[in-house]
This record gives sequence, structure tokens and C-alpha cells, in this order.
Amino acid sequence: MLWDRHDLGRYERWISSHSGSYALEREFQLLERLMATWPKRGRTLLEVGCGPGVFLEFFHRVGFDVTGLDKSLVMVAAAGYRMGARAQCRVGDAHALPYETDSFDYVALLTVLDFVEDPLLALQEATRVAKHGVLVGYLNRLSLHALFAKKNPLSGQAQWFSPWAMRALARRALGRVSIHEGCVLLGPECTWRKGFPLWRLGRIILPVQVGAYCAFVADLTAEPLVTPIPAFARPQPTKSF
Repeated sequence: MLWDRHDLGRYERWISSHSGSYALEREFQLLERLMATWPKRGRTLLEVGCGPGVFLEFFHRVGFDVTGLDKSLVMVAAAGYRMGARAQCRVGDAHALPYETDSFDYVALLTVLDFVEDPLLALQEATRVAKHGVLVGYLNRLSLHALFAKKNPLSGQAQWFSPWAMRALARRALGRVSIHEGCVLLGPECTWRKGFPLWRLGRIILPVQVGAYCAFVADLTAEPLVTPIPAFARPQPTKSF
């Protein structure tokens, strides 16, 4: 899928809205929690499908040296304008990343596998150029939000993974590596705003993939566990794929 100026405008209006800005804050919160054990200062991170650079800015803020790549020239230009000298942004395809093996310490794909033609190949390419870890965010087909969001012009074009479909994809692309999972935004979009009686529900980070936005980090250099730790043992359990 190649996003144009019309898509860029809709996305920017969305993240500026009450529900969009609330959702974005919760996604930042989840990603920061999942990446808590990753060293950041002096480490490089490539965001594949960087869009207008909203998450590039977040990754730079938490300490990474960031690079953005997107198939859309419109999005690369928007990301370059947002980031300036803080990031390198270029046009490229997630299915054939223009980088050597192990070029970056980490690679992030945030709601990218939801839109590409071949999610497996895109994840394999991310794994190829990542030396230490991969971060993946996706839209949950089994969430309450999914019941209504497919009418949205942007998310309606997404593939929408179920948690077990994403785990199966990760197993095929990554093999047996250590995985940490989490989710946010447990309710439908009407609850994504401050002041709603249960608005704090959206702030909860759960290890069980039931929220609208799910993510996982894969530690490529860690030794995989033979026996998974039960979900109740830690806030962010480690699973072996």
C-alpha cells in the first residue's frame, strides 16, 4: 500500500484528535515498557514504514540514533521535515530493505505488517538487518475496537492480525527467540479520551493480547527459554516461539 498526501492529511488529523492523541500516548507507553531492557544511547534503530515520523521522533526522544524508511515519497518527505537533522529518512521497500545484514542494532515495524503484501518477507527482512532485536506493533483483530474500526478509512485497509496469527508469523520469521508481549487500549474508540468514566482502562498494559494495539519485542541475541514463564509470574512474561 502506497500512502499519498490525502492519507497523510487524514493521519495527521487523526493523531491531533482527542481519541487519536490519547491512543498515541498509550502506544508510546507500551513501546517504552517493552523496550525497557534495550540499551539506547549510541544504539541505532531503523523504523520500517516510518510514515510522517511520529514514532521516529519518539524513538529519538528515548535515546536511539534513528533512521526512517518508507515506500511513500510523501511520507519520507513529511518525516524528513519533522525530524530534520535528527534522522536519516529514505524511500525503500519493506520486502527488500536496502541495507546490509546486521546494519542496525534494532528494527521497528509499527502497524506495517498490517498493510504490506507479504508480512512474512517483511519480518524476515527486518530480522536480517537487525543485530539485536526487532519491535513489532499491530492491530488486534479480536479487540473490541476492531468491531467498529474497519469502517475507518485508514484502519479499514489494514489486514488485522489475531494474536495467534502474529505469533505463528513470528515463529516462521524469527525462529525460537525470546519474546515479550503487551497490549493497550482495551475498550472501543469511544473510551479513548480523558474524562470518560473508565478512561484509565486504556492506560493499563496487559501481557495478554486483548487490546486494540498489540506489540512484541524479539531479542535476537538472547538465549531462548525451554519452558515459558506463566503470564502471572511477571508483568511482561517471556515466551519461546
